[in-house]
Amino acid sequence: MQYRVYDNMLTMTEEDVARLLSLVGHQRREKALRYTHLFGQWTTLKTAEMLQELSDTPELFQKDWSYNEYGKPYLPNGPEFSISHCRAGVAVAIDDKTIGIDMETIRPYKEDLARKVMNDNEMKMIDEASQEDKAVLFTQLWTRKEAVLKLRGTGIIDDLKQVLVGAKEKLTTIINTEKKYVLTIAES
Repeated sequence: MQYRVYDNMLTMTEEDVARLLSLVGHQRREKALRYTHLFGQWTTLKTAEMLQELSDTPELFQKDWSYNEYGKPYLPNGPEFSISHCRAGVAVAIDDKTIGIDMETIRPYKEDLARKVMNDNEMKMIDEASQEDKAVLFTQLWTRKEAVLKLRGTGIIDDLKQVLVGAKEKLTTIINTEKKYVLTIAES
C-alpha cells in the first residue's frame, strides 16, 4: 500500500489547474471543468496526478475511470485506489488489494451530529474526552467509518453507527492538529 497527502492548499493557482489539465484523461478533465470554482477543479486534477505519481503504470490513470453502483471509482485492469479531499488537503491511496482513504478537516464539535452517527461506545469515548479533544476524536471516528465504507465500496450507508462494530479492516489514522485534519486508511 502506498499513499500520498498534499496539504499545502494555499499554493494552488489557476496555472496549476492549466498544467494539470494536460496530464489527465478526457473524463477527469471534463469532471474538473464542470466545477466553477478553482478548489473543485484543482482537487479533481490533483488526485489524478498524485495517483499517476504512485502508479507503476501512470498512463492507466489517464484512461476513463469506471464507477460501481455506489459511485466508487475503479480502473478495469488497474490497481485498487481511493481518493479523498477536504479544505485541509488531498489524499490518495493505491494498492493491489481493495483500499479506502478518508481525509476530513477538524471542525467544531457538534453533539447533535455525533449522536446521529456514533454508537453508544463511540459516544462514551467522545463524552469522556476533554472539550478540546472532542472535535478531533469525532473526526477520527468519522474518517475511520468513511475509509471502511470506501474500502467496502458502499459509500455512506444508512446505519453509520454500526460501521466499525466488528470491523476487520486494518485502520491507520494520522492526526495533524497543526493543519487541522485527520486522515484514515482502511486496508483489508
